[in-house]
Amino acid sequence: MTLIEILALFGIGLTAGVLAGLLGIGGGVLMVPAMVLITAFDQHVAQGTSLLVIIPAAAFGSFTHHRHGRLALRDAAALAVGGVVGALLGSVTALSLDEDLLRRLFAILLLGIAARMLLTRRRAAEPVDAKPT
Repeated sequence: MTLIEILALFGIGLTAGVLAGLLGIGGGVLMVPAMVLITAFDQHVAQGTSLLVIIPAAAFGSFTHHRHGRLALRDAAALAVGGVVGALLGSVTALSLDEDLLRRLFAILLLGIAARMLLTRRRAAEPVDAKPT
């Protein structure tokens, strides 16, 4: 691996980490397209790599939010169980799909999420375990 490749991957990781911590997005929303478009990763490799990279980034981000009373632990536990089962099923399914189809499905998902966020009104709701600041 060249220095340029290492710097590109570091930059992708840094940007994804900042956005994950700032906006609460999964780093894969940025990392997967960046790895495919900038570093020419295969879609399957980009997704697999992103899944592993998310673990330490999410752990540190969650810890920071927990310290400030902004983490719903009970809800996170239920989400985690579903997430583990879903990740297993999703990974097996992704590996069975053609790379081009997988890339298109990923793009459709991102467009759908963006459209929903732009078109949906915000509902006021306080997290269950959140402490007032």
